[in-house]
Amino acid sequence: MKPYDPIAHALSINRRSFLTKSAYGLGSTAFAMLAAKAGVGGLQAAQFSKGVLQSPHSPVKAKRVIFLCMAGGPPHLELFDNKPVLKALHGQAFPESFTKGKQIAQLQNAVLKARGGSFEFKKWGKSGTEITDIFPHLGSIADEMCVVRSLKTEQINHDTAHAFFNTGSIIKGRPCMGSWLLYGLGAESENLPGYIVLTSTGRTGQQPISSRQWSSGVLPSKYQGIQFQSKGEAVHYIGNPDGVCQSTQRQVIDEIRRLNGQLADETVDPEIATRIAQYEMAFKMQSSVPELLDFKNESAKTIEAYGIKEIGDGSFASNCLMARRLAERGVRMIQLYHRAWDLHGNLDSGMKMGAEDVDKATAALINDLKQRGLLDDTLILWGGEFGRTPMGQGTGRDHHIAGYSVFLAGG
Repeated sequence: MKPYDPIAHALSINRRSFLTKSAYGLGSTAFAMLAAKAGVGGLQAAQFSKGVLQSPHSPVKAKRVIFLCMAGGPPHLELFDNKPVLKALHGQAFPESFTKGKQIAQLQNAVLKARGGSFEFKKWGKSGTEITDIFPHLGSIADEMCVVRSLKTEQINHDTAHAFFNTGSIIKGRPCMGSWLLYGLGAESENLPGYIVLTSTGRTGQQPISSRQWSSGVLPSKYQGIQFQSKGEAVHYIGNPDGVCQSTQRQVIDEIRRLNGQLADETVDPEIATRIAQYEMAFKMQSSVPELLDFKNESAKTIEAYGIKEIGDGSFASNCLMARRLAERGVRMIQLYHRAWDLHGNLDSGMKMGAEDVDKATAALINDLKQRGLLDDTLILWGGEFGRTPMGQGTGRDHHIAGYSVFLAGG
């Protein structure tokens, strides 16, 4: 039997093997130091929710973000970007110089004709911001809004365009903006997840929204978004089974925590620490979620202001009120998806329906936050993944990546 030669073994290690083993060693060492500080074996959930930044690089007011994502690509030319010349050219052949060599989705090789805006624009507020007249409620708070008409994107399809907006890349594994926010600043709420997602139900488009849009990617999974149900129970199985009291549940959680803590000490795996924190959060949510969903203290005036027909009906209006309640409870990132804007056809009727769904509710959310002193430290972002073409596509517009509009408020 050949004796073990440590020098020969060391010389036989190639560069890739060396780097791999070094990375494992450094990673384990780094996590061991972090675990020692946090006491992973006996982890405290509040400690685990701290961000990596002691403070932002520059003075800021915003503590949280509410992203009202208008999935499908809202027609900016009907909403925030008035083009009188385009309206004058309506129906005429669209100059080839504007489209030659440009990426077009379904209009490729079609006869292109200019399509002017379908609705009138008005100048609203002291700022004179031009906004469509089918958004009268948003128009009434125009001075709270900052309309940005210069956005572009690299992606012409919905899923990849959402990913590009949320993560800055179409490559899977990149963390989304909400995950980065939690990673940097940590969570404020000890009883609710720091990043919550809601998707409207009811009369919305059928375009699927992939869960990768709120994925933590390469960051630990504790930073990913948690999707609440918009209709019915926000969180499934939030109550205890029959015959299980809260004290018994507490004992079960403590024992699971002890066992997971032992495994964390042995393996130094950060995902086990995440699991410990998730069990603790789930236990706390058995109390915090029912309280969150108790709308009995919301006045009839507030319900009417949002345009809610029935609390918890899954509508965008109901989700906007939920967003305000989440903001009050310290949730760092709140993301609402409303799938109503992929208007390749029936643009005029689709726009009116979309406006009915979001105009009143969005304005009510901004006003409600302002009245409660929350708007100054809440950044609201309203917009979609791309815009719509200045050329018509039958009775609608195609996807457009070269320019579109969003607006911000608060913060």
